[in-house]
Amino acid sequence: MSSSSMLRTGSFLCKQDYGGIKCLTSVFCTRTTSTTLIGGDKQKTMDDLDGPSFLTSLYWLFGKGYFQTTHQMQIEHSKIYGPLWRSKYGPLVVVNVANADLIEQVLRQEGRHPIRTDMPHWRGYRKLRNHAYGPLTEMGAEWQRIRSILNPRMLKPKHVSSYTSAINGVVSDFIEKVAKLRTTKGNDLMVYDVAGELYKFAFEGICSVLFETRMGCLNEVVPEETQKFIFSVGEMFRLSPIVILFPKSLWPYMPFWKHFVAVWDHLFKVADELVQKKMAEIHESVKYGQPVEGEYLTHLLISEQMSFTEVLGSITELLLAGVDTTSNTISWALYHLAREPEIQQKLYEEIISVCPGDKVPCSEDVTRMPLLKAIVRETLRLYPVVPGNARVVAEREIVVGGHLFPKNTLFHLCHFAVSYDEKVFPNPSAFLPQRWIRGEKQLNQHPFGSVPFGFGIRACLGRRVAELEMYLLLSRFWILA
Repeated sequence: MSSSSMLRTGSFLCKQDYGGIKCLTSVFCTRTTSTTLIGGDKQKTMDDLDGPSFLTSLYWLFGKGYFQTTHQMQIEHSKIYGPLWRSKYGPLVVVNVANADLIEQVLRQEGRHPIRTDMPHWRGYRKLRNHAYGPLTEMGAEWQRIRSILNPRMLKPKHVSSYTSAINGVVSDFIEKVAKLRTTKGNDLMVYDVAGELYKFAFEGICSVLFETRMGCLNEVVPEETQKFIFSVGEMFRLSPIVILFPKSLWPYMPFWKHFVAVWDHLFKVADELVQKKMAEIHESVKYGQPVEGEYLTHLLISEQMSFTEVLGSITELLLAGVDTTSNTISWALYHLAREPEIQQKLYEEIISVCPGDKVPCSEDVTRMPLLKAIVRETLRLYPVVPGNARVVAEREIVVGGHLFPKNTLFHLCHFAVSYDEKVFPNPSAFLPQRWIRGEKQLNQHPFGSVPFGFGIRACLGRRVAELEMYLLLSRFWILA
């Protein structure tokens, strides 16, 4: 395990509110429907579902304190109402699905143009500033067009492997920084605020892929502009669940709306500068007859399949989707490796068998490291970055669990509850990577028991890049508790 680093954790605390607020942003949509008759028999519909009223929902969120832990509320509500229930938020209704079979039924009927949620606050900002929608905010046929352009260089393994050098460069810098922090601030023992440092690593890593440049997140002194960029991303996520709680008509009068717009302005400003810089480099190469070389951003710009504003909108949204996934998952994986020395020893033996001596692991090596991949998979099961996903089936009526739902019904897929369902995952609270290794007894999982990156054509666009970042970093650390 060459160029590795030792990380000692005392009270290893992963900083995350665990997505509870993010779940809440999914809980706004649709209309109810009435019972219909089919063949003389009563067809069950949304009206036949049990579930909390609007006031009861408010009591759970604010009276019982589940506003920031809605992932735990999934489990509690599924115990009360069963695997399929509806929740009311004023005139709006959401159908909650907390069963692997039922989640599969929803996702296999999502149609050609599935929608997560309307995300009116994100779309509202783009409309205000005349920015193009990206893969997270666009919908319908236009969304499909954008995804078809963005997908190949993000999802095809042969293209993703080309990012190995850039990511390994970031990993090496992170290792160097960890060693320096341990020496200068940790008495050669501790590294404090590991989660914060991993966030900077993830930010630097995704920027190196998307913008093909380094931002200085791992410098001893982070550049002021980069620090402001990182802060703006955090503020945007902090403000998003607050903005969405209020009607759109009130946004201009709310003090936080101005701040919400300001942080978005800064995100687009920095992204615009980086994209413009890359365009200038391309034009310079063309001017002097030199070959145009580069990766993701370069490909998007020279292919001319998207306008400049579309490239800008898409790249910015991909950046936002790529930070939390990597940093939070690595934090929890390191935590469990520190607590499970036997698993870590087996991982070490696997890595050195594939990469002996001073060889630094690359994407091809990872394909021969099943335990490493299983550790990431099990970490994502226990701590899904998005514990509750949403789907709006916009094209037709569908039947789920024997109930008929109209078009535009919003389904809240309770992935966290299913991940802790002992019928799907025996001993669900235990960290057992062997669940995911072929040949092990435990490998008989429901395909929809844990889907941290989603499913189908609307699955996470940055999945393979995020996984590569996690694999390459975890393969170069030894953790002590």
